Amino acid sequence: MQVSSIAEQGAAAPAEPEEAPQGDLTVRTIAMPADTNANGDIFGGWVLSQMDQAGGIAGVERARGRVVTVALDGMTFLRPVSVGDVLCVYTRVSHVGRTSMKIEVEAWARRFRTQNRERVTRAIFTFVAIDDEGRPRPIPT
Repeated sequence: MQVSSIAEQGAAAPAEPEEAPQGDLTVRTIAMPADTNANGDIFGGWVLSQMDQAGGIAGVERARGRVVTVALDGMTFLRPVSVGDVLCVYTRVSHVGRTSMKIEVEAWARRFRTQNRERVTRAIFTFVAIDDEGRPRPIPT
């Protein structure tokens, strides 16, 4: 998995149309000072953690039971998240196999004290449904 920041690459964020979030609002939380990195921005790992939690919630609902994260595609952080921003994470199950599923996860920041929102990043997470012993189990249709 490659996780990078547009800022780290020394380039401006790509000019892409800002459509509405896709999927269901699954997690909504506020970015706090304890979640910052050395630059004062919210730590990318915190954002990734919120996305994994949201994907897990969607996975448990779809699989009707326990799931584990097994992979995610590459991520690019398009914009930083700042203290006070509300991070909104949206999920959509895009593919269901016999024991695994792919869940599209988007993170959007609603900027502090405004109604402005911007997509921060997105990724496709792969989850596997497991039984009580941790073995893969079929996902109900």
